[in-house]
Amino acid sequence: MSLISILYICCHRVATWAIYASSRDNILHFILELPWQYALGPHISVNLIFCKKISRNIYFNLVAIRQKNFLRLRSKKIIHQDIEQSPLAKTPALLLFFQSEIPYSLRKLSFIMAGLKRAVDGSEERNGKRSKIKESSASKSKSVKSSSSSKKDSKKDSKSSKSDKKPSKKVQKEEFEDDDDFDIDDVSDEDIDALDALSDDEMPDVSEEEEKPKSDKKSDSDDEEQREAPKNPNPNPNNNNSRESHIKQKALQQERKAAKPNADTVARSKKLWEQLRRKSHVPLEQRKKLVKELFEIITNRVRDFVFKHDSVRVIQTALKYGNLEQRKLIAHELKGTYKELAQSRYAKFLVGKLIVHGDDETRDLIIPEFYGHVRRLIRHPEGSWILDDIYRTVATKAQKNRLLREWYGPEFVIFQDEMDTTSDLAKIIEAHPEKRGPIMNYLRELINQLVQKKSTGFTMLHDAMLQYFLCTKPGSNEANEFIELLKGDEEGDLVKNLAFTKSGSRLMCLTLAYSNAKDRKLLLRFFRDTVKAMAGDVYGHQVILAAYEVIDDTKLSAKSFFPELLNQNEPEEARNEELCYQVNDLTARIAVLYPFAGERVKWLLPEADQTVLEEVREVRKETSKKDPAMRRLELVKAASPTLLEFIAARASTLLETTFGCQFLSEVLFEADGDKTAALAAVAEAAKSHTEARDTAHAGRLLKSLVQGGRFNPASKSVEKVEPALNFHDVLYAQIKDEVVDWATGTNPFVIVALAESEGFEKKSELLKTLKKSKKALEQASALVVEKDGKKKPSPTSSGAKLLLSKI
Repeated sequence: MSLISILYICCHRVATWAIYASSRDNILHFILELPWQYALGPHISVNLIFCKKISRNIYFNLVAIRQKNFLRLRSKKIIHQDIEQSPLAKTPALLLFFQSEIPYSLRKLSFIMAGLKRAVDGSEERNGKRSKIKESSASKSKSVKSSSSSKKDSKKDSKSSKSDKKPSKKVQKEEFEDDDDFDIDDVSDEDIDALDALSDDEMPDVSEEEEKPKSDKKSDSDDEEQREAPKNPNPNPNNNNSRESHIKQKALQQERKAAKPNADTVARSKKLWEQLRRKSHVPLEQRKKLVKELFEIITNRVRDFVFKHDSVRVIQTALKYGNLEQRKLIAHELKGTYKELAQSRYAKFLVGKLIVHGDDETRDLIIPEFYGHVRRLIRHPEGSWILDDIYRTVATKAQKNRLLREWYGPEFVIFQDEMDTTSDLAKIIEAHPEKRGPIMNYLRELINQLVQKKSTGFTMLHDAMLQYFLCTKPGSNEANEFIELLKGDEEGDLVKNLAFTKSGSRLMCLTLAYSNAKDRKLLLRFFRDTVKAMAGDVYGHQVILAAYEVIDDTKLSAKSFFPELLNQNEPEEARNEELCYQVNDLTARIAVLYPFAGERVKWLLPEADQTVLEEVREVRKETSKKDPAMRRLELVKAASPTLLEFIAARASTLLETTFGCQFLSEVLFEADGDKTAALAAVAEAAKSHTEARDTAHAGRLLKSLVQGGRFNPASKSVEKVEPALNFHDVLYAQIKDEVVDWATGTNPFVIVALAESEGFEKKSELLKTLKKSKKALEQASALVVEKDGKKKPSPTSSGAKLLLSKI
């Protein structure tokens, strides 16, 4: 049995099954893909036959799929004699007919029933697009065809804006394919015999044509254009068709705009907006005239402008350039619509403009319209951001409390107690213990909804989450479920967003304090690639400090924070440059210096940070085991090598600023490791940079380093560090030729510290040098400064007097 016979039997059985499945309604919704078509391609030719039973007559519409040249012959669709006697022909169905002498020319075949849309044309010119002209049924009469053709013409006119972008060749092909629809009764037996007589020589081979170069295809298309030239007398119809369709499209667009209400008013206002928005090109006087004209147009019509994407910009520009009275006029005209405006995709920006450019009266006009709608607005994709922006930026404390109370249940929406306006959930539950269950359930449900929707960046949400966590008992199911909620966010967006708000950072600090070691490790993972941003944030750095305080595994802390915080993975030059910016920033330096500051950390931290950390330290007593001093020393040891290398490379830059000198003193006193290179770099910078060394902060730093420790005001003594720095020897080696200049300059107390140092081996040499310049010291000691009308000794004179007493 040949391969073709086997294939025919398989397809015959598939068709029989399809007929049986569709015999009830004679409609076959069936698509057959041929997975073996590539292997048998050279041997198979497929004729797609759609059959439909109409008035007891079976009509066959045979579409012979051929090459482009064969299509141009416009071959008639026929019924093959072998199939006419087949039992499959008695039932309307999908029939497969194989003819081995015709080449297989299609690489993707889809067989579908009549009545569905035409299959996708696989030719290269159509790019796989479906024909825009539907096939007419073979059973329709000619009169029906004529009416359908007129409808098609009307459709083409209405869709000219789409068809002008397509090449004319495609349009011609679509018309050509449409002409292939015919009635089977028109086919004669002579035509059938003529087509059956076609030989292999007359039919072009697919394989041969595919091997032809592209130039042959191009020549064929050129020949086709030449034959069809009489139909299109215009040599280049594409340009004219495109131009005409574009003109029609513009005309239709103008007609649609003109038909809209207030079309003239909107058009005039948009012209004024076009001039006003060019800020740098409009003189002040001209702008005032334009704004005045614009307000004449929009007054008492603002509501007609605000819900359209183009006209709402006009109102925003009017708010921007209008005076306070004009802004109030717009705000009062929109009264009663702010809830709808906040939920509008475009008008929400207008509400933001009113809040930014308005005064307290405007604010108090807008915010009360959100009362009672917080639950709906906070879940709205547009209104949630406007509500949260208002809550975070301009709302008063009383307004914030009322908005936040609506998170606790519908009771707080319906029944408003003017005397009780607190949003502290703990106080509310303390006053009404019986309400704890409903309030906590309602609040937990609303929080969970926003977390599941990934809407985790709202300050109002963070405040509500903090209130919920503060009302849970540590170790209870509620507290554990809440921590699981934080851990459940696989992307970590919730935890990251919490770190950058006041309530959220406090919540994360408490969560780290109450969590076990495993949960802490998981939470720290979420902060990867966010550490530096957190360190520079006014609230985010508190989370880093809390992690320093409570995590016993200091290797985990160092691994989680220091590579990014200290730029350890960057090249040396880039790392040092970035650290220069960090240590000179008021907030970013806190996370770097906190382990080195120890118990004297109060000078480094703001009051808000101290309050949060005191709360964390109280919780730490129950949840952490390691000694706090040991934990701090281990963190210092991990950070010291990078910072000492940084000082050795950039000591001169650090000596120029107050923050830089504070950084130098903390690290050089507390760092663990070899400090020789860093101390030498500081001494060299003190000699070479005269402007930097003459500043007060540089003088205090050098004096402390020479003394070898910090001065304790309580005991009025210097607390020396171990091991000793011996900076006096390093500094004297650099400045021994300039000692007199230092003693009579702006920082004589550095020389005083050298003269008072106990371990300084060259003290006698220093005193001899000073003794030789006694006259210069006496002159310096006589210097006075006038302050508040009174003459007082200058710092130079005070230092010179002390040196005179030493010699």
